Amino acid sequence: MNTVIPVQPPVVLPVAGSDQVFPVRRVYCVGRNYAEHAIEMGFTGREDPFFFCKPADALMPVADGQVGVMPYPPKTSNLHYEAELVVVLGKGGRNLSPEQAAECVWGYAIGLDMTRRDLQGEAKKQGRPWEVGKAFDFSGPIGPVHPRSLVGTLERGAISLHVNGEKKQSSDLAQMIWNVPESIAYLSGLFELQAGDIIFTGTPEGVGAVVPGDTMTCSIQSLGHLTVKVGNPL
Repeated sequence: MNTVIPVQPPVVLPVAGSDQVFPVRRVYCVGRNYAEHAIEMGFTGREDPFFFCKPADALMPVADGQVGVMPYPPKTSNLHYEAELVVVLGKGGRNLSPEQAAECVWGYAIGLDMTRRDLQGEAKKQGRPWEVGKAFDFSGPIGPVHPRSLVGTLERGAISLHVNGEKKQSSDLAQMIWNVPESIAYLSGLFELQAGDIIFTGTPEGVGAVVPGDTMTCSIQSLGHLTVKVGNPL
């Protein structure tokens, strides 16, 4: 293939306990999928699911036992953390039933949907897309993928986030408004899902701001933890 410019290497995630990697195709994110977080953002907590996307190269893979360093992004003074369960798909399809959707899940990871909340808020006011608030460089720190064949199907389990050792978010995966199969099924009515797609499934209440020097540690039962330090601006 005679390309005009060099082809960028694929975005891949490490697989826990293995030398294999998981190639990423698309990154979908579920908005406001825990009732208490929806309420803290000014909604009732019972709306239909909606989705936004991040580019795959906005992900920031962090290996087991490592501390990732995320540079503080430009054009913001209100950078927020959102701890999330991420599901990765080994197969896809269109118009899936929840039962079919459940069988598409290859594994799970811990992710942070980092958000320039001030830019997102301004976009909301003006009816504009959210990309400037959600899809910037390094906006998706993510830990290793844990195969479902090893950890089982995650329907419940504690999810939490600490900043500098202080607990900020604490909930259970069972508190999702739309569970994982329901979210995948709904999304498959909007897009044809394929192997390599990953889905950030929403965050619990307790989101807040971080500044350079802060360290975030996100934990999900059965998946260990993800630690990310906020670095200086580039």
